[in-house]
Amino acid sequence: MADPKVPRTGRRLLFVSKGVDSSSTRYRALQFFPLWQAAGFEPSHVTASGGAGALLAMLRQARQADIVVVLRKTFPPPLLWLLRRASHRLVFDFDDAVFCNSDGTPSRTRMARFAAMACACDHVTAGNAFLAARAAAFNRAVTVVPTCVDAARYRTAAEKPADTLDLVWIGSQSTRKYLVGAMPWLKQAAEKVPGLRLKIIADFDLPGCGVVTQPLTWRADTEARELAASHIGIAPMSDDDWSRGKCALKVLQYMAAGLPVVSSDAGANAEVIAEGETGFLVTTSGEWAERIARLASDASLQRRMGEAGRRRVEADYSVEPVFARWRSVVGGLF
Repeated sequence: MADPKVPRTGRRLLFVSKGVDSSSTRYRALQFFPLWQAAGFEPSHVTASGGAGALLAMLRQARQADIVVVLRKTFPPPLLWLLRRASHRLVFDFDDAVFCNSDGTPSRTRMARFAAMACACDHVTAGNAFLAARAAAFNRAVTVVPTCVDAARYRTAAEKPADTLDLVWIGSQSTRKYLVGAMPWLKQAAEKVPGLRLKIIADFDLPGCGVVTQPLTWRADTEARELAASHIGIAPMSDDDWSRGKCALKVLQYMAAGLPVVSSDAGANAEVIAEGETGFLVTTSGEWAERIARLASDASLQRRMGEAGRRRVEADYSVEPVFARWRSVVGGLF
């Protein structure tokens, strides 16, 4: 427990992560700071990476906070013990399958650290139902708090090209493997849809994937416009524990931008997408190509699905409704 001599307001929230540029930091902490402040809380962030100095600074700030929320990180036993001692209330928040390897195979080391982290905390918040079920094996106090987007930021007007049908994929090198796995059906789709193009918003290109590509470097100030200027969002993924731990962020971004989505029928993507209403869930190469061709030939279907997806994000996966879940968790810790 933290030093009881430290005065407490009941309003100091400290978010601990591996870095300010991490997507979990941006989407599960920083974007809520204005709402926390408006509600009378004092949110702050500290990075628990960078050597002993950073860790000591983190522990000092933890002693002064009323609630410490660790984002995604697990710690070796000695450091976890120190953090637990320093924290008045400790929450573990995670949006990835941190208990297994990135190829989905089991990891005894990662599972042990995950279990210890979950057991040590007063509450666990998980990005989807699959993750929550894993955490529940070690802690009864588990709440699903989905990853969300600021839906208003994606409501932007952008002209879509008339001479191409633009698929769009947003991601990074760490998720490039899913797009590589899509190469066979991308080629099939290109054979069905004249003028098909793949816009890749990331830090790489994918030449030779079977379709003309348009690589674009991700930028916060252009992301929403580039999505809105596309026709169809795609979200291929594998069906293993690592992928099941993903929290459908790219699907939410597509839907918030008003795009219909074609996705693998797996993980949280299948929880977010309403089949035939906001997009299509597929399993085979033939289904991928067929659904893309269907959308390509029906602009009204693209529009209806895009509008339905945007409504769903605004109702359930935007910052305001998800912040209400966070408020409930925090309120229950006092």
